[in-house]
Amino acid sequence: MMSDDQQFLGVLAEYSKDIRDFTGSIWDASDRHFAWVAGAIKSQVPKGWLPEHARPRPPPPPPHPITGAYLHRLQDWVSRNRALAAAVVAFLGTGGFLIWREQKKYNRKRRARRASNGARREVVVLAGPPNSPIIRSLSLDLERRGFIVYIVCSNMDEEQQVLSESRADVRPLHLDIVDTMGTQDAIERFKELLTKPHVAFSGASPHNLNLRGVILVPDLIYPTGPIETVSPELWSDALNAKILCTIAVAQALLPTVCEFKSRVLMLTPSIIASLRPPFHSVETTIVSALEGFLASLRAELGTLGIEVVQFHLGTFDLTNVGPKHHLQTKATGIPHTWPATTRTLYADNFANQTRVAHNRLLNHTGSSLRELHNAVFDALTQKRPRKVWRVGRGSVTYDLVGNWVPSGLVGWMMGLQRVSLDTASKPKLEDSVQLQSWEKIDAIA
Repeated sequence: MMSDDQQFLGVLAEYSKDIRDFTGSIWDASDRHFAWVAGAIKSQVPKGWLPEHARPRPPPPPPHPITGAYLHRLQDWVSRNRALAAAVVAFLGTGGFLIWREQKKYNRKRRARRASNGARREVVVLAGPPNSPIIRSLSLDLERRGFIVYIVCSNMDEEQQVLSESRADVRPLHLDIVDTMGTQDAIERFKELLTKPHVAFSGASPHNLNLRGVILVPDLIYPTGPIETVSPELWSDALNAKILCTIAVAQALLPTVCEFKSRVLMLTPSIIASLRPPFHSVETTIVSALEGFLASLRAELGTLGIEVVQFHLGTFDLTNVGPKHHLQTKATGIPHTWPATTRTLYADNFANQTRVAHNRLLNHTGSSLRELHNAVFDALTQKRPRKVWRVGRGSVTYDLVGNWVPSGLVGWMMGLQRVSLDTASKPKLEDSVQLQSWEKIDAIA
């Protein structure tokens, strides 16, 4: 490069530097001037002169530490109320533990013990009408859990009904309590069946059966109505079928129960027996009699170390096996078929009580049958079972109501009203509307 060119470039570099310094000074002076002008205007113009939409948005507030504030308040409250905080923690912890334990107990697997070769060896006897939904449900569930189930039958029709289930381990046990000699022979054959060695399959070692328990389930269908409308024939049939038959079956099986030290379970309805309402004299009488019999039986077998357990049944959802409510009441004729005096005295209260019972019991879904199945299995297998089990919706509530609430208040809740005998003694014409309402009540019952 020529020396003249280098000299020319040096002159240009000096000029460019001077230009940058000059322009920088001009811009700095302009910024200072505009800042001074803005400050002067701000100091002279009043606040709030700009319209709302032209004002700049204020900066967002800093995030508030909500969690930290609540935690700090909670810590302060705990420090000031240590005793109350400890009680709350203990209550929640205990409640959570009990709920977890009950849920675990409810969901755990329940299976009957088997012989060393894997065959079934535990036997359960169900004494009750084979067409009862409770009997049918219990028999199928116990068979599924590994028991050999025998259902007491008094005639060939009942035996065919049991065999129609097509379950190899649900079998009929023919006991006709009217035939004393036949009953003794049937019990001897059943006892020999239990004590004789069994061979489950070819080549298996023989094993003996064990009678785990006898479950008594009296018929749950009861007539309803005023006492004067329940004929002696109905009383006789109910007492024979539900009390005498149950006692006779238990009496026939007691020697075998004592030999195997089996357990005796009895299932009875509890809602009507607890409330003791009017128009349910048959059920109240029969359940009370069965409870008295069971109390005496428990005292006698207790000296032998044999457990006797009673189940107070509430309501269950029997949609899959039968009627929805376990209490299948059967009215003794609709009110307008009663005598005129009886109809005048009792028909209104009977209709009101039936309607209230239908709305509060039948319209609500009962407990799942699984609760009853689990309770029966536990009562058969636990080392020390409870003497009284309350299972089903309403079994505990109505027991408390019947024992602690005054009977007058219970009657008022059921729609009962006092009837004047002077008014009732006068003849009263029945209109079609009243007859239709009573027919509807009878259909509900």
